[in-house]
Amino acid sequence: MKYIGRAFCLAMVLATGLPLLAQSNYAPTGAAIASVPSNGPDQSADSILTIKKRVSEVNVLFIATDRHGKFVRNLNQNDFTILDDKKPPESIVDFRREIDLPLELGLLIDTSGSVRTRFDFEQAAAVSFLTQTLRAGFDKAFVMGFSSHSQVSQDFTDNVSLLQTGVQSLKDGGGTALYDAIYHACRDKLNNKDEADRPVRHAIIVISDGEDNQSEVSRTQAIEMAQRADVIIYAISTDDSGLILRGDKALQQLADATGGRAFFPFNNKDITHSFSAIEDELRSQYVISYRPADFDADGRYRSIEITALKKDLQVRARLGYYAPRQ
Repeated sequence: MKYIGRAFCLAMVLATGLPLLAQSNYAPTGAAIASVPSNGPDQSADSILTIKKRVSEVNVLFIATDRHGKFVRNLNQNDFTILDDKKPPESIVDFRREIDLPLELGLLIDTSGSVRTRFDFEQAAAVSFLTQTLRAGFDKAFVMGFSSHSQVSQDFTDNVSLLQTGVQSLKDGGGTALYDAIYHACRDKLNNKDEADRPVRHAIIVISDGEDNQSEVSRTQAIEMAQRADVIIYAISTDDSGLILRGDKALQQLADATGGRAFFPFNNKDITHSFSAIEDELRSQYVISYRPADFDADGRYRSIEITALKKDLQVRARLGYYAPRQ
């Protein structure tokens, strides 16, 4: 989200002889205070009450698919309705197809003992994905392995060879702290509020069975941190049982809450297809920017609902966001 400080002033002309009112001089960082000159040097005759208004601009990335699951890339603003906190926005600032935003990706690989059977192939598929997706000098990624604890084996870079070394250096074994890994990746690596003027698409690709058994934070806390950092979560399940297990449901919830997608490949070929689908989706998104109605900087969670007006079209976007706290 991009928050823009604005200020406006209301001049109050006081009757001669009344006590001087205190002038408000406080403004948050980035806010401009306008002043109204007095009619003369006697400031007791005039005083200015400065009123500050904080306006939020929300940016939402989303994708649209037809009934066959194929991306639809030729839509415009009038093809959608949007509700923020169950109300139409105050105004739409921008709407566009977004295929060329720089990518900042986190590749989170479960190295716990439960993923041992397909670990080598998953590493190879992950390297292939990075090779095909990253554009030198434009995109960047980092590699994090996690079991009982998470560790960055390669920090942000656009050098695929370094990323490959980071992936291949991971060793399997141990428990699973999935939610901790997502939480720390979003908070420490992708929560770049200083880059608000340079739009970047943040995403995490999680390769795991979803069976968390050692995290200190909850799934809800991990999702909240991802939403605050505007991170989309894509999950590729390592479960090859053919059953819908608890871990699969957890991965689905992580993806749904952030506007991402969960994949449940049954064999090695399907894993490769999952990575290809993620790559395609990252280049097939729309972005809508709007100003919410009745917005308060109270830190509250606000839901987002984007609906396609055309029949048989489906929209996938994050489910909401947290307002800033003033």
